[in-house]
Amino acid sequence: MKKVNSDVAYEYIRKRILSGDYPPGFALLTESLSAEIGVSRTPVREALHKLKADGLVSIRPRLGASVKSMDVKEFREMCDLRLALEGHATGLAALNHSQADLREIKFALEAMRGLTDRINHGTEDRALMDELVREDVHFHIAIITAAQNDLMKGEILRLHLVNRIVFGPTNAGAGVPLQLATKAERDENRRKVLESHDEIYQAIAKGDSEAAKGAMERHIQDIIDKSLRMMAQSGTGLVARELTDEELVYNG
Repeated sequence: MKKVNSDVAYEYIRKRILSGDYPPGFALLTESLSAEIGVSRTPVREALHKLKADGLVSIRPRLGASVKSMDVKEFREMCDLRLALEGHATGLAALNHSQADLREIKFALEAMRGLTDRINHGTEDRALMDELVREDVHFHIAIITAAQNDLMKGEILRLHLVNRIVFGPTNAGAGVPLQLATKAERDENRRKVLESHDEIYQAIAKGDSEAAKGAMERHIQDIIDKSLRMMAQSGTGLVARELTDEELVYNG
């Protein structure tokens, strides 16, 4: 089936946002976009409203549309929601997972283990670190899928996506900015993060819902705390970054 113009506009703008071409706060002017995409203004407006519903765009009266950005208060609120939803989903995963789900979670965990060992005992190769991010994403998606709740999965993935657009890396550097720590400190942090993932997996494998929920909540709270410290240290608030191909599809 041929895509309608609003779909074309939606996919074009969304891709530019997720690639970092349109950073947080970037003004999305209807006239400019219609000329750039080659469609009329009406499908562009429709696409922008759909992107607003996705959480990627803000539309304000008289100011128009712009790529979603966040202040610290909004970031905290988003993190609180993710903490509640993903913790609960992990508890459900302990109860509802299939053996195939468990294998998928384990596969991602072991990939993370191997990559962490290679990075910690070698150099911080950019390709290896990007791969570690991808396996971290894989681990979380596998758990959310194992919860067997599609509505909850969709909302958690949306929160992950918005977070990665408006904030920046929390996993690629294991929550520690490269310029603010030694490699030994980053290696130790990656080791602790892997231990946290191990704890989550073991609780799910045992079918212990409360332990799984608690382990995931501690893991996410640690990410939140590090993110807020990074913001305070940088003094610049939230920043944008280019996403990997896997992160571009991290919305189910």
